[in-house]
This record gives sequence, structure tokens and C-alpha cells, in this order.
Amino acid sequence: MRNWTIAGTLAVEPAAQRADLLAEPVVKALAMLGESDLGVVEIDPGLADTAAFCEAYSSPLSASANCVVVSGKRAGELRYAAALVLATARADVNGVIRRRLDVRKASFAPMDEAVGLTGMAYGGITPVGLPADWPILIDQAVADSPELVIGSGIRGGKLLVTGALLASLPGAEVMEGLARPV
Repeated sequence: MRNWTIAGTLAVEPAAQRADLLAEPVVKALAMLGESDLGVVEIDPGLADTAAFCEAYSSPLSASANCVVVSGKRAGELRYAAALVLATARADVNGVIRRRLDVRKASFAPMDEAVGLTGMAYGGITPVGLPADWPILIDQAVADSPELVIGSGIRGGKLLVTGALLASLPGAEVMEGLARPV
């Protein structure tokens, strides 16, 4: 397995061997991808939020990416997308994402809706294993990253992936300008 330099003080294990640290949709997606080089770390669920995670485990904030679920309506149809941006940036929800979804107004999906539709825990939602019909919008800086920490679908784990893997996910669209600096 790869030597992950961003894990900080955590012990990295092969994701394929620790399904207990992954939400069910993530386990299924990884099996379909056939990806064996992904790492997973077990964390305190109370430290799942990015800033707390990075501080507690000495993982660089610049190597963390956050996945948000965005929704909007057009002609009565509710449209969803996931956006993945570095933790040092914010997704351009009412600019780039709104235009991509072709909706009048886009916003973060309500927590219960995001959890119900993804089968993942709030604060652990990840682009791996999302509904197949959702576009996965990935900021160029994320796609270019050699190592990233992302959610594992539950609050008690984090996945270690490459930007190239994320850019190759089904439904992934790499976009310039998706993120704005904080």
C-alpha cells in the first residue's frame, strides 16, 4: 500500500480491509472501482469536522477536501450535485454550481435530505458512492492534489485518496473556478 504522508499521527490501513470505517454506498463503490491503493484511518467521530480533525491528528488542512451536497429546482424538478473543494476554499454555490445545475437558485441540501439520499452520515459525506445520476463537481485544485483526506461516509473514518482517483469517478467533472478562497 502507498505511503500516505498526510495521515499525521494516524495509522493508515487499506480501505478494502476496513469496511467498518466506510458507509455501505462507499464499500459498494470501491468494490466496483477495484481500487486497492486507498487508505482509511479511524478517528474519533467527535473530531470529524475538518478543522478539528486536522488539529487533533496533525494532518495538513491544505490536504483536506470537503464534499457538499447542493440542490436547486428547475421547472418543478429538484436537481442535485456534489461539489468537492479544498478545505481552504469554499464552493461557489450560487455562481458556478447554480449555472451547472441550470437552476435559478442553488443551496446546500438540507441535512436530513442529504443523509437520506446518500446513505452517508452528515459530516462524512464523500464523493465515492454517491447516487449515479448526480454530477460530482471537482475543483481543479482537488484534481491536481497528489494526496487528499476526504470523508468515508461515516464520522468515524476518513479516506486517503489522490485527486486523480476523484477526477476519474463516474460522473466527475473537473472545473476551474469551482472554489473561492476563504
